[in-house]
Formats: sequence, structure tokens, C-alpha cells
Amino acid sequence: MILAISASTALFSQPLSCQPMNTKTTVQRLQWTPLFTSIKLIFSKPKLLMWSVMLFAATILITWLGDYLALSQLDSFAHNLMPAEPAAVGVLGWLKYAAWLAGDWLYLLLSRVVTFYLAFLLAYTLTTPGYAFLSRAAEKIRAGEYFTEDADFNFRGILRDLLEGVKISIFGIFVTILAILLNFLPVVGQVAAFLLYCFYSTLLFIDFPASRQRWTLGRKLQWLWRYKGTSLRLGVGPALLSMIPLVNIFAMALFFPLLTVHATLNFTPAEVQSGQNHTEVQ
Repeated sequence: MILAISASTALFSQPLSCQPMNTKTTVQRLQWTPLFTSIKLIFSKPKLLMWSVMLFAATILITWLGDYLALSQLDSFAHNLMPAEPAAVGVLGWLKYAAWLAGDWLYLLLSRVVTFYLAFLLAYTLTTPGYAFLSRAAEKIRAGEYFTEDADFNFRGILRDLLEGVKISIFGIFVTILAILLNFLPVVGQVAAFLLYCFYSTLLFIDFPASRQRWTLGRKLQWLWRYKGTSLRLGVGPALLSMIPLVNIFAMALFFPLLTVHATLNFTPAEVQSGQNHTEVQ
């Protein structure tokens, strides 16, 4: 699993530099922090490692419980609706059986993907404060004197953060529905759905450093579009992990803290290089 993520994310080995950059630099050519640098940072800092272990345990527990309960209810409901297995007798019988088998496999595939993402969104929402803290700690350690302080902590800001979290969760549901519909298109649909999951996965990770600066969902989506190459590279690994049956819950929970740090380190220099201030006007 580690090799799968490494192959999809650590394509370049140029280290991150947090020195001030020329604002005229083309934003499409960003310095890339390799995955190994993110791993090294976590294991070299006990504080980051402790938070990563705690968040891993919380994420896998909530995701597993949510996925188990949702699948149990969904399978029970679908069992009452799906027709009984037809007898494979004669040509017509075999055609009916083939159609029933295809429908059964399609249901198994889609139901597992949908319930996993919904359960993971629940775990993501409930553990957001912990991941935001991890993201802030990693950025502060890496950036040093160039670290951008968080937006002011106030009641209005808290309400806005909660609203943005709800927006991303609802947006994730629409992404899942769209991906299901795209899967009905041969080849092209599967590729489009995978790319959609890649960009949405990146959105989940950059949400931590961006939300600390009170970014809106619209601005986060603009970042994904502006840095399409970086966004795709950050999202390929998580998207691939989410497609592995049974292993996906454990793998996503295991690597989510690492991928949060990795996305944070690649999100921050992009903003520094573009010469933008993170914080929006309140």
C-alpha cells in the first residue's frame, strides 16, 4: 500500500523551500514536497507522531462503525427488493441469470463504495479539529518564521468553519452520486469518476490548512482548478486506496494523517509562490 501511494505522489524528489519567492513566478511550476519528506517530518517530531496515531485510531473506529451500520441497513433493505436468483435453464434462463448476476455484482460494488465514502465523511467531520491541529503543527514546523498565523478565533469564525464543513460533506455526497452515474458510461465514465474522486480527495486534505484561514468552499475549488497538476498528484493515492475492498478503511485511516501533512506541505508553498495572503477579510 505504501508503494502504491509513493508511486502516485512522490514523482519528484525536489525538497520544499519556504524562502520568500518572486511573486512573478509562474504558479503552474510549483516546488513539490515528496512523500518521503512528509514521512520523515512526522517520525522526527514526537508531537506529530502522537497526534497521527491518535487520529488514526479515531478515524478507523468511526469509519468502520459507520460503514458496518450503513451496509447492514442497506443490505437488509436491498434483500427485500431484489428478485430471487433465477434458474439457469435454457437460453432465456441463462440470459436472466446473467442479468441478475451482473446486477448483483453492480450493487455490491456501488454499495460498498458509497457507504465507505459516507462513513469516511462522517469520520472526517468528527475528527476535523484534530486534523486541523496536525496540519497547523506541521506547517508551523516546516515554515518556521514564514508561518502564516491562523485567522482570529471568534464565534463568527467558528460558525463559518462549521458551515464550510457541512458544505464539503454535502458536496461529497453530490460527488459520490455523480461518480455512480458516470460509472454507467463504458471506460470514459470510469476514468472520469476516478479523476473526480482524485480531486475531491485533495479537497478533503487542503481543507485543513485552508479552513484555518477561513477560506470558503468556492475559494478551495478555485485552488484545485488553478493547481490542477498538484491537486491530481495529491489525490491519486487516496483515490486508489478507497477502491480496495476491505483494506480501504484501514488504509485510509492509517495514511490520512500522513496525507494531511503531505497535502499541507504542498498547499503552503503554492500560496507563498503565488504571493497571496491566506486569510480572507472577515
